[in-house]
Amino acid sequence: MLAFFKIYLAIVALMSLVCFAMYGWDKRQAQKNGWRTPERTLHTLSLFGGWPGALLGQKVFRHKTQKAGFKAMTYLIIAVHVLLIAIVIYYR
Repeated sequence: MLAFFKIYLAIVALMSLVCFAMYGWDKRQAQKNGWRTPERTLHTLSLFGGWPGALLGQKVFRHKTQKAGFKAMTYLIIAVHVLLIAIVIYYR
């Protein structure tokens, strides 16, 4: 089980860095009226482990904080991760 958590934490750390950077990029592009990152991409990065980076990116860049649907999906993704971890712990 320790190996699973090491791998999971490594994936979460890497994807969080990517996701955080994408939130920063998207915020900058929004301010410049430039090319934007699709919301689906931000959610996909969160789903694949970048959820801590997504939360931090929302706070630091004050980005996507007013869109209730977007925030709800982010919290649903976090709940999925918590549930999966709980299932792994329970069955180990």
